[in-house]
Order: sequence, then structure tokens, then C-alpha cells
Amino acid sequence: MGENGGRYGEPHMVALTQKAKYALKALAHLARAYPEDGAPPQPVLGARIAEGETIPPKFLEGILADLKRHGYLQSRKGRGGGYWLSRPPEQIHLGAVIRIFEGPLAPIPCVSKRYYAPCPDCANEADCEVRRTMLDVKKAILGVLDRTSLRQMVERAGEPIEL
Repeated sequence: MGENGGRYGEPHMVALTQKAKYALKALAHLARAYPEDGAPPQPVLGARIAEGETIPPKFLEGILADLKRHGYLQSRKGRGGGYWLSRPPEQIHLGAVIRIFEGPLAPIPCVSKRYYAPCPDCANEADCEVRRTMLDVKKAILGVLDRTSLRQMVERAGEPIEL
């Protein structure tokens, strides 16, 4: 089984891993520090992000390195160094970030475009009601995550949560 319950090759998202959740929290921290007046962003120390978001510092280092490698962050070492967003928070969408850490955003492999795999227990994929329903689930997830920017996520802080 894959790390998120996928059985047929690539893992399939069921719930966010801690790594993806910490990535979003770190990006939110940097989004809150991003200047809205057009000034260049100021570096934030990794230790400050770790402390502010309650993320283990060593674990955060790897996450920040992944985000930098994928073009979401820039960094500078030494005095006055740290991390900052490489583009404005409204240009960073949650779906793209989550895919870095989770892979495909599909609950089962037969509804994944990039990592499609047939289910071995399915006799007729075209008429599979489970597949049809999971495709609706995938579309709903993508609809939210691919439309929601980091700025929008940060602006929702403090809103009541209803489960």
C-alpha cells in the first residue's frame, strides 16, 4: 500500500500527510509576512517559521527545500537571510502545492488522469458506480484546491469552522 492508502502504484490522497500540512502552514506564515504594498518580501528565518507554526525544525528544513526546488520559495543564507515567497500569495494555489507532497489528488487510482490504473476487482469500469462517485469527489476536491490561493487561505483565518 502507498503512504496514503494507494494500492496500485502511486499513492492516492485520502488525507493530507503531516508533511503537506506543514508545507501549507509554512507557506501561510510566509504569506502573512508578504508585503501588500509592492515592497520586496523580507526573509523569514526557518527557525521563526518552525516556532510560529509548531513544526519540528529539522522536518521543516526538508519541506522548505522541496518548496524552493519547485519554485515557490527563495532563500538567502547568512545574516539577514531566510525564506520568502517567490511570487505573491494570490498566485500560489493550494492544489499545486499539495501535489508536490501527496502526488495525485484522486481518492482511487481509476479516476486519476496522470496515474490512472484500473482496479483489479472491477468487472466493468464504464458502469462502476463507485468510480463515478469517486470521480465526483475528485472533481470537488480539485475545484476547491486548484481555485484557492494561498492569499485566500490566509484571509480565512478566524472564520468559524463547521464540520
